[in-house]
Amino acid sequence: MKLVTVFKGWTADEANLVRARLEAANFHPTVANENSGVVMFGGLGGGNGAVLVQVPEEEAADAKDFLAGGEAAAE
Repeated sequence: MKLVTVFKGWTADEANLVRARLEAANFHPTVANENSGVVMFGGLGGGNGAVLVQVPEEEAADAKDFLAGGEAAAE
């Protein structure tokens, strides 16, 4: 199963809030890089990437629409 990034944030809290919103709308998100250096340093440098929220490829378009304020939800 290929995952597609639908959100990039700088903290695990921010990414987990997005993950929870997606789960409540029946998507199947995961959080990647939750323990990256960015998180450890509060997003103030020293890190090597963002915290990502990803969904299965077949849900990506609907998830992006949902996060942008649309009403689409996964079937």
